[in-house]
Amino acid sequence: MTAPEHPSAPPAARPVSRPLGVAAIGYAFMGKAHSNAWRNVASFFDVPAFEQKVLVGRDAGAVAEAAAKYGWAESATDWRTVIERDDIDIVDICAPGWMHAEIAVAALAAGKHVLVEKPLANTLAEAELMTAAAAKARARGVQSMIGFNYRRVPALALARELIAEGRLGTVRHVRAAYLQDWLADAEAPMTWRLRKETAGSGALGDIASHAIDQVLFLLGGEVNEVTGRLNTFVNQRPGENGLEDVTVDDAAWATLSLASGAIASVEVSRVATGRKNSLQIEVYGDKGSLLFDLENLNELGFLDATLPIREQGFRRILVNEPEHPYLEAWWPQGHIIGWEHTFTHQARDFLLAIKDGTAPSPSFEEGLNVQHILNAVEESAANKSTLTVVRH
Repeated sequence: MTAPEHPSAPPAARPVSRPLGVAAIGYAFMGKAHSNAWRNVASFFDVPAFEQKVLVGRDAGAVAEAAAKYGWAESATDWRTVIERDDIDIVDICAPGWMHAEIAVAALAAGKHVLVEKPLANTLAEAELMTAAAAKARARGVQSMIGFNYRRVPALALARELIAEGRLGTVRHVRAAYLQDWLADAEAPMTWRLRKETAGSGALGDIASHAIDQVLFLLGGEVNEVTGRLNTFVNQRPGENGLEDVTVDDAAWATLSLASGAIASVEVSRVATGRKNSLQIEVYGDKGSLLFDLENLNELGFLDATLPIREQGFRRILVNEPEHPYLEAWWPQGHIIGWEHTFTHQARDFLLAIKDGTAPSPSFEEGLNVQHILNAVEESAANKSTLTVVRH
């Protein structure tokens, strides 16, 4: 795709005295999760005033029904018209990945702040185009952020703090495994997520992007080298007109070498029978270790290896105290939060960045970095797991 033509200088973000107007594009799984966040964030966090203006989707009847259910003032079917509206200040892109680049570039050019679901795009070229558009828009005060929502899990935010404080010492290696089983049944039907032209990739882009972003989020630094392997276990699935070819991966494996000297292993699968949505992260340093599993997202395991050996052992931290990241806004100690809260935290952080004029994280540049690593995994797999150098 190419960027839209603008004969005059593109608009800057305009200070407004009215509440910020939000438009969300997409109303299915992610659209529902993001809508829930917009509906709740101002009830728990001190954020700039905003209004859920419009929900956009291709099916007029279905999107109208979703808009009424999820708290949007109206619905629409043409995202191009919506992003040109003067009462829209934020565009939240929850559409499939193949639509991300076109919508994001146009919205940024129109002076709208943009939040886009991960992965940044289906291809490296599209991700680079989006990142360039975001950089230009940032110079005009227009903010952009990619939605790696697991950065907003309080236990993982706490893990990052502990690593940054040196509680693990020198991190040597990380294990990240994101396992699901929604495609374990060979008779599970064909969807857009199983076609390369619409999904870009399978488990690699869908969930390995999360696992890789967590490695970068927790440790910082850069990934320099990658080895990878992809596999499709079920090559055909039932579609509307009989069996259709699956053209993306069911599972992926990668080894990442970081500039710090740390090594990370990443394993992802959508055919891991019995695993529903398990993002397991283990971080091992010379002074301590951390354990996390998304299926127990309120808990963090921490081992302090500086204690006498007779006292060592993993201890369970229930991450529900007001002193823990984000949790000052929620419930009394011990009253756990859930997966949906990560999107509320994400909306909070994006709104505060807009208010303060600070660049939010993860930026499109950070999303592009993940995209480079995903691309390197694909290249390594195509070359029979030879070492691939990551471009930056």
